Amino acid sequence: MSHLPLIVGFGGVNPAGRSSFHHAYRRLILDHLDAKSKQETLLSLATLMGLAHYESGSYTNADGDVQPLETLLDTLLQQILDHTLIRRIEPASFNVDQVMFNKAATLKNDGEIHFVLKKRQLPQHIPPNWTLSQLNATEVSVAVVGDIEAILPDVKTAQVQSAGQLPSGFKPDALYQSRNHPRNLQMTVFSASDALMSTGIPFDEVMRHVAPDQVAVYASNSIGQLDDLGFGGLTKYPALGKRTSSKQMPLGYAQMPADFVNAYMLGNVGSTGGALGACATFLYNLRNAVEDIRSGKRKVVLVGGSDAPVIPEVIEGFRAMGALAEDKDLLALDHLNQLSDADYRKACRPFANNCGFTIGESSQFIMLMSDDLAIELGADIYGVVPDVFVNADGHKKSISAPGIGNYVTLGKAASLIKTLLGEESLQQRSYVQAHGTSTPQNRVTESHVINETAKAFGINKWPVTAIKCFLGHSQGTAGGDQLTLSLGTWSYGYIPGITTTTAIADDVYQSNLALLTEHTYVGKEGMDSVILNSKGFGGNNASAPVIAPHIAEQWLANKYDSETIAQWKTKREKTRERASEYDLAAMRGESRPIYLYDNNVLTGYDLDISATQIKLPGYARAIDLTLDNPFGDFTDKK
Repeated sequence: MSHLPLIVGFGGVNPAGRSSFHHAYRRLILDHLDAKSKQETLLSLATLMGLAHYESGSYTNADGDVQPLETLLDTLLQQILDHTLIRRIEPASFNVDQVMFNKAATLKNDGEIHFVLKKRQLPQHIPPNWTLSQLNATEVSVAVVGDIEAILPDVKTAQVQSAGQLPSGFKPDALYQSRNHPRNLQMTVFSASDALMSTGIPFDEVMRHVAPDQVAVYASNSIGQLDDLGFGGLTKYPALGKRTSSKQMPLGYAQMPADFVNAYMLGNVGSTGGALGACATFLYNLRNAVEDIRSGKRKVVLVGGSDAPVIPEVIEGFRAMGALAEDKDLLALDHLNQLSDADYRKACRPFANNCGFTIGESSQFIMLMSDDLAIELGADIYGVVPDVFVNADGHKKSISAPGIGNYVTLGKAASLIKTLLGEESLQQRSYVQAHGTSTPQNRVTESHVINETAKAFGINKWPVTAIKCFLGHSQGTAGGDQLTLSLGTWSYGYIPGITTTTAIADDVYQSNLALLTEHTYVGKEGMDSVILNSKGFGGNNASAPVIAPHIAEQWLANKYDSETIAQWKTKREKTRERASEYDLAAMRGESRPIYLYDNNVLTGYDLDISATQIKLPGYARAIDLTLDNPFGDFTDKK
């Protein structure tokens, strides 16, 4: 018997803010919200950004002045809007006018070092113990010595100056004992905690109902931790004369988001892993979770991704590939002499005349639970992920070129929706959350994939949107952004439109598509499903159909008797109450991430081991060692 993989909680942080309870989604459609929802989301952002504080029943601004909440938020509104979503790269990320790089210098044979200062050249004899570290990098641009080659630091202006950055002032490392963790892992601790607490069910309560090996964590990123506290520092510190730390190597691995959740949050001894698939990485991990729950191997799985690529080296790497929207190309695209803050905000324009993608950072987690456990615990339900389809591109001329795999994944996703919900539902009440990177190549190739799929299934005007226009491309976590923000449509009724795109490019295929360039109201139950699409570098393609919560409830009512459903709904009220309490605490800035360092650490000596089970201290249920024979048709004699 198969089980439904139900979404029972989600959370994280991206350039739109905190994901749980649809706050990040609500930032996108802020002007379409009711007054209460708008106030809640602005408050959530204000406290996240350190602009407002709650203490003893009152709200204060950053200067400590007590103000009525409405007045405070009105005062902060423009600052919040200006310092969220895609924008010009801020000094907290790096100084775009002072990007460090090394400059090679050919050295002469006269035994002298030649300093080129800002205004004059000064020859000087080299001391016997001279080292490069003695140079003043703010004054020296070139040095020439002897007949060997030297490397000297210099600065330049970044050619790409826009990115999707987390809300200004948000400091995840200040919320727990971060111990020099790379930024990506700081984000992981915040985001996984947000997802766990959004469920409204304490995880220790979940663990009382399942065996330790019925839990799994699948989380990773596409390129590892590349800032100075991870692989970035590991590779460049020796050349800069800095000491390599004992943490840079282990904390740089791309599967580390899963490892952190296991070791410092859940104490998970069940399955774990971190799949890698470029832009499709989150959906690869989601596929592992869905397969585990459908098969009955796991009862609860935390799925996540966390990418922090807004650093000069990563941006330069993608720029060198010709993939990013450079300032000079944005100027040419709009016939401008100078880019304003407003111009940077619309750097990402999926399916428009565009010039490259915009890098972004994000950390997103969701909790999947099997239907029987969700019913037992009274879990709230945000949707169903029935399957995730992954296909490669086949033979390729260039590893970065698009191929044919996405036609297969999207076709299978559409076909499954047709099988589950019927042809009319697919044709009239489904939409596509496109990969939508804002590159000239993507706008042609992905629009052709979606358009041809629509033709094949008789869809005349398939709604298509792309949330990267607000957030940028968070690499391996992009699928997580697509998923968590798509869930908001079933609570508020709007599909966020591609509002940075004012006109669709002439080479975009759209005969059977409705490319949404405005926020579009479809109703809370107007859409039965959405397909998340990832069309990734290297031939990594994934498409994931997500089924609406109102459909999920219909399916549960078909499987369980009315008394069981009634009991579930009664328990769900308590779940929602606890979840709301967390949301209020988070909005006020009072909540803190889960981080259990040196907590209940076990060794083999602590275990109670028999031939039939392993009992772990601190865990309510034992791990069952009696396994069915999966190959009985081979091993059993006739």
